[in-house]
Amino acid sequence: MASRGGPRAAGTDGSDFQHRERVASHYQMSVALKSEIKKLIYTHVGIWLLLLAQMCVGHLKLLPHDQVAMPYQWEYPYLLSILPSLLGLLSFPRNNISYLVLSMISTGLFSVAPLIYGAMEMFPMAQQLYRHGKAYRFIFGFSAVSVMYLVVLVAAQVHGWQLYYSKKLLDSWFTSTQEKKKK
Repeated sequence: MASRGGPRAAGTDGSDFQHRERVASHYQMSVALKSEIKKLIYTHVGIWLLLLAQMCVGHLKLLPHDQVAMPYQWEYPYLLSILPSLLGLLSFPRNNISYLVLSMISTGLFSVAPLIYGAMEMFPMAQQLYRHGKAYRFIFGFSAVSVMYLVVLVAAQVHGWQLYYSKKLLDSWFTSTQEKKKK
């Protein structure tokens, strides 16, 4: 081109290098998807910590049972749902496809399956609350089944979006891998 202070090369205005400064779309998508998945993982960790706190308070009897109910059975296997999130985070630094696939599979097993079981486990109590207005378990004055259904609803959305974005990220990584093989 030209030196800093010297004349420009003939026939150029100096902007002919910009085509080389574009980042490939799959790399841009990878960065954006990693960011979204990290937000969802941090939200999941918040939900997980709330459930862990409820379980500790219930089992250690730090508060009376009329304020914080004993945990439902589905909450125990849901505690394992932290593992898929950690695998997901471990897959990010080096775009490790195998960790991301393991994270997606274990999300279904340790996160989504307990939520489905929990919705089924709590259904009779929710039905009794709806039909008769009777609740036997409470969390700070609210019906425990109502609070836990809200938790299940939010957690299901978090894990659903996490799986969706992970699949898109996996597709993005496969695209970059295929382009490297072509070269």
